[in-house]
Parts: sequence; structure tokens; C-alpha cells
Amino acid sequence: MASVEGCSLALSSMESARSEIDLAALVETYSSLLFRVAHSVLRSRAEAEDVVQDVFVRVLEHRRSLTAVRDMRVWLVRVAWNLAIDRRRRIRPEQFDEGFADSLVGRNLPADEALNEAQRLRSVLRELERLPKAERDVLLLSVVEELGTAEMAEVLGRSESAVRALLFRARTRLRERLEEGEGRG
Repeated sequence: MASVEGCSLALSSMESARSEIDLAALVETYSSLLFRVAHSVLRSRAEAEDVVQDVFVRVLEHRRSLTAVRDMRVWLVRVAWNLAIDRRRRIRPEQFDEGFADSLVGRNLPADEALNEAQRLRSVLRELERLPKAERDVLLLSVVEELGTAEMAEVLGRSESAVRALLFRARTRLRERLEEGEGRG
């Protein structure tokens, strides 16, 4: 009997070691993508890092059922997206826009150019917030650059044609609003 228990214990420790290796591989492969997804929604490095950690906690919680996941990358992005959206509901976007815009400005720019660039980015973020939610969401996911139309459709629970239409409308509306703002300024 003791040998059966020993085998069982060895098997369970091998399984947990395998899941740790898988988790390490997932973290290495997807953490930067998940960070970009969360950061595009939250505009805060600290909040985005928390979301990435929460995603991998979810992976640990669901590790036994993950074999049924068809596309791990899309599943992870969807979890990160939903967690970031949940966090964003608790935080006013204006709280992060100033610091977020400043963080996007190139460090090598002269001070006056950096100031102008930060102001331009703040106006882009302001106009982005004014877009309808569906358009804003699809535009944010497309900016991540690593998501194709099919993947965005799966993350958002929409058809590919709907995603393409939303993306076109969002880009057009954002461009028009930014051009109007330049005309006034």
C-alpha cells in the first residue's frame, strides 16, 4: 500500500511541476502582450501589472480545465481585457490620462516638443474617451497590434464583419474629431 501512495504522491508532484513549467512558459510568452492589453485600457502601469498577475492567478485556478481552451492566446487576452474593463469601471479615466500621455512622449525630445506632444496625446485620449464604447474597445484592441480581426471578434464576442465596421467607424470618427480640434486650436 505504501508504494501505491508513494507513486500517487510522485505523480501529483510531477503534475504540479508540469503545471508550473506551463505557467512559466505562459508568463514568458504572453505577459508583455497581456500588459499592453491592460495598459491600453487602464493607462496605468501599476494597474496593468496587477491585471497581468490576476490573469495568471486565473490560469492557476482553472489549470485543470485549460486543456479544453482552443486558442490559449485569445483566452488569455479575453481574461486580461475583461479584468481591465472591470478595474476601469472603478477608476475615472481622467485620473490616468495626464501621466499616461506623459509616459508615451519620447524621452529624447527637447522640452518644448515633449510638452506639445504630451498635449497632443492628451487630446487624442480625450477624443478616444468620447467614442462610443464599442468603437473605443475595438480601436484599443487594434492598437495592441498583435490582434487580428478574428481574434478581436472572439475577445469582444462579435462577428469579424462587425469588428471591421466598428474599426473603420472608430478610426474615421477619431480622425474627424482630431482634425476639428486642430482647426479650432
